[in-house]
Amino acid sequence: MSYVIKSGPKKGQRDYTKERLLETAERKQERSNRNKARLAMNLKNGDPRQVDHIDGNALNNNKSNLRVVSAKTNLTKEAKRKKTNG
Repeated sequence: MSYVIKSGPKKGQRDYTKERLLETAERKQERSNRNKARLAMNLKNGDPRQVDHIDGNALNNNKSNLRVVSAKTNLTKEAKRKKTNG
């Protein structure tokens, strides 16, 4: 009796391991900054809420510049920011 060990995701699923290996340095830095902000606001993995940077600067992770919001609120703010900046 032999067992076949499948490696990788099932058909139709994303291969996150492969994506991590292929990501650029810029993308890694973005993910790192996002994780720092989530850590500062005590948001755990799986929490659907997002961290909003009040001044719009994603590099400013001071706790006084961060607030926890829903995804809808964050998207609304981003749309307003893009509209005013052209």
